[in-house]
Amino acid sequence: MTFVVTENCIKCKYMDCVDVCPVDCFYEGENMLVIHPDECIDCGVCEPECPAEAIFADTEPGLDTWLTLNAEYAQVWPNIAVKRAPPPDAKDFDGVPGKFEKYFSPDPGQGDTGGGATAARGTPQTETAPER
Repeated sequence: MTFVVTENCIKCKYMDCVDVCPVDCFYEGENMLVIHPDECIDCGVCEPECPAEAIFADTEPGLDTWLTLNAEYAQVWPNIAVKRAPPPDAKDFDGVPGKFEKYFSPDPGQGDTGGGATAARGTPQTETAPER
């Protein structure tokens, strides 16, 4: 089992989850976070900390596509272990439906080093919008 970041993180990107993760398994995209499924120790401390309620156990139905997205982007986005402030308009996007199709960005975030993923690592292409 692992935990999975889902659509409601897009454009909210609260980092309360990052602050409590004991193994630093979060990775930062331009406008959302993902969890590396092979690094997550399934402790569950991140799930209740997410103000956007965007984190779920992968045992919940309908999360297969999100699990794939988390695994793919955790390979190319930079690690994030230090909480920063969310985007100023995060509350405006909390709960908005259809955020993947409208707002998802495959671009890396700054991570803890301020750099972002290297171009040599590539960017996976997700063809369809995940459910949920």
